[in-house]
Amino acid sequence: MRLRIYGGVIAALALSVLSGTWAEAQPAPTNCRNTGSFEKWLAEFKREAVEKGLSPRTLARTQHLLVLDHKIIGIDRGQRVFSQPFLEFSNRMAGGGRTPRGQELIKKHAQIFQKIETLYGVPAPVIVAFWALESGFGADVGKYDVLRSLATLAYDCRRSERFRKELHAALKIIERGDLTPDTMVGSWAGELGQTQFLPSHYFDYGVDFDGNGKVDLLRSVPDALATTAHYIQKIGWRRDEPWMLEVRVPERMDWSQASLDIEHPHAQWAKWGVTLASGKPLPETAPNASLLLPMGRLGPAFLVYPNFRIYTEWNHSLIYSTTAAYLATRIAGAPLLRKGNGTPDSFTMEQVRELQTLLVKAGYEVGGIDGRLGAASRKAVQQAQIKFKLPADGYPTEELVRRLRRGGS
Repeated sequence: MRLRIYGGVIAALALSVLSGTWAEAQPAPTNCRNTGSFEKWLAEFKREAVEKGLSPRTLARTQHLLVLDHKIIGIDRGQRVFSQPFLEFSNRMAGGGRTPRGQELIKKHAQIFQKIETLYGVPAPVIVAFWALESGFGADVGKYDVLRSLATLAYDCRRSERFRKELHAALKIIERGDLTPDTMVGSWAGELGQTQFLPSHYFDYGVDFDGNGKVDLLRSVPDALATTAHYIQKIGWRRDEPWMLEVRVPERMDWSQASLDIEHPHAQWAKWGVTLASGKPLPETAPNASLLLPMGRLGPAFLVYPNFRIYTEWNHSLIYSTTAAYLATRIAGAPLLRKGNGTPDSFTMEQVRELQTLLVKAGYEVGGIDGRLGAASRKAVQQAQIKFKLPADGYPTEELVRRLRRGGS
């Protein structure tokens, strides 16, 4: 979801790889210390909740779960960002039978998906790809008491304001009658349901699509699917437009044009030698598109359209966003992707940190030395590549690192 907390199923599978989007989120501090009393904090929070309209009865019903759990703080502080190439991550997360299973579920719930697309304009494969990645089609919605997790994280100094908002929203969900305190289970970071919604998004965008008077994103497939489509529509989905198309790029072109900030019509990409992955010409009619090279000019290549922005809004990890969009194309009938024109250099977290350190020393802005090749770091890489007259595709190479070590010589 938006400003994703990485608490769900994907997090356990090393989600946060090559994090980045048009507006990259800043990492939260990890070295703060909790010095105040949890009991004093909780009393203050309860007063605030009542002032905002929550009933004392709801607070009484949830009292046994509004407790401090040091295990949750340990999980949050112990998160690591794993550096995986896109192909490795996508092969694992978009494979495993998810494409045929997604297609089966679209047929099974055909009437529901037809109604959803009529209302919200979001096609079934887009919804089902998120359903697959977030919970294995509802098989694993999480096992943690969400109120316990949110109370702990709202107290914790690391991201207290963010989680304070989510704890308020979770209590409002209970007061509305959608869930009970003891059935509100989800990820360790408080995300809920078959597509792992933050409580604030659950409350704001939840749809009672099965008509039983409650929004139940944990057990009701119609509610979960419709709510997902509703949220996607609200964050900017454009009806009847594509989101991603796999393409083949030439061996040489102006690689500085490969950026999510740059769009061109198909005619221009065709002039530069970009074709369909099959080698056939690009369609003549389509929205302007950006060239996405998740592993640089030697790896897979995609044209992505304005609808791709909903993926980066859903999750700021570029690898997750690209994988989710690619899986949606596979469920919609696209073939397996090509591996590209060669073998891109691979970088560990430690090597990315060294690269970032060298870039900062050379005067570039990388968005933090954190081992993540995010949007700011990729932009800095591209700027350095232009300076050194290297192919400026925004993806690091060993040659770039050698140039930076030598101070640009």
